[in-house]
Amino acid sequence: MMALHGMPILFAGFAFFVFNLFLMLMSHQAYGIWDPPAVIGLCDSSVRVYGYKCHEINVKTQDGYILGVTRIPNGRSASGDNVTRTPVLLQHGVLVDGMSWLMNKPEQNLPMILADKGFDVWIANTRGTRYSRRHTYLQPSQSEFWNWSWDELAAYDLPALFDYVHNQTGQKLHYVGHSLGTLIALASFSERLLVDKLKSAALLSPIAYLSHMKTALGVVAAKAFVGEVGKMFGLKEFNPKGEEATRFLRYVCAHPEVDCYDLLTAITGKNCCLNTSTVNLFLKNEPQSTATKNMVHLAQTARDGVVAKYNYGNPSDNLIHYGTVKPPIYKLSDIPPKLPLFISYGGQDALSDVRDVEQLLDDLKLHDVLKFTVQFVKDYAHADFIMGVNAADVVYNQVYKFFMNHRF
Repeated sequence: MMALHGMPILFAGFAFFVFNLFLMLMSHQAYGIWDPPAVIGLCDSSVRVYGYKCHEINVKTQDGYILGVTRIPNGRSASGDNVTRTPVLLQHGVLVDGMSWLMNKPEQNLPMILADKGFDVWIANTRGTRYSRRHTYLQPSQSEFWNWSWDELAAYDLPALFDYVHNQTGQKLHYVGHSLGTLIALASFSERLLVDKLKSAALLSPIAYLSHMKTALGVVAAKAFVGEVGKMFGLKEFNPKGEEATRFLRYVCAHPEVDCYDLLTAITGKNCCLNTSTVNLFLKNEPQSTATKNMVHLAQTARDGVVAKYNYGNPSDNLIHYGTVKPPIYKLSDIPPKLPLFISYGGQDALSDVRDVEQLLDDLKLHDVLKFTVQFVKDYAHADFIMGVNAADVVYNQVYKFFMNHRF
């Protein structure tokens, strides 16, 4: 696979753009420039403008969070509303929201490609992001609103979304996850959640094990979050555009082994196939907030080399929450072997490192070979899977074929 012409120039300019973005964040006076705009739903901002029908829906989780979901029920050329279309749920990664799937034009972004190919597309937004900042009785200004990690995303968010889509459509659904969206799916599947409502799952740039992150920035950040920085933030929102995050970035960038000039590459690896308009749209819309506890949990995963529930830091607290002195491990080998799985990972990905994906594949070595497809894209890094201008040809066509092969 060839990189696009002119990409070194693009990344030099993009690095400068990202560097200046964070310089602005480091200035308290300039910070107001980057306050998020008034919330406009994905339907109005990014879907209807291209001629697609679109609906904004609220889904309530068992623990009271109200999740914003965007539904694209059919493609632009749909001949009628009476055709039964198979639902597919798309789940984004950490520090972004559902907009991350819609950065490119319709023929290049996965939701609209699937809608045009006859699917009923549902785009999720994780709790805490701009479209999912409501709760039945808590407010985002309260620390308890942020008392969750990816355990709760696996235990509450995904089941609520699956139940809602299944109940509305009367059908089992396909699933696509990217990054953290793969981790919470794997965790749920390993506990036999969701699988009774699932046709198949496509996992792009899968995150399970994080022991081999190539990025010095990621390693330093992970160590910081399980140490003094995690305690400094406490049980609250981690807003990448906020003052605490600015201090955290200063802390991480002060380490001599960390290169903060090109932050996207430093975090995700050298993406081969982004263009300037996509990058600019991404920076206009992202990053999004998450819970500090969620970041700490991800850091624990990187530190400990296992996929386990949140570690409360001492045996007595773990005993209270789990009945054991150590957090329970998600046994990924317990994922039902006949559950159709598609995994696509990249050779340049600094977060979903090849060696970590190989460890995940080893956990799945007894999976039914007729239900298991693995794609390796040598030149792809983490963001290419959702924003690459050639992802439609390289990855999404394979996802579509996989779904069609497992449509019954």
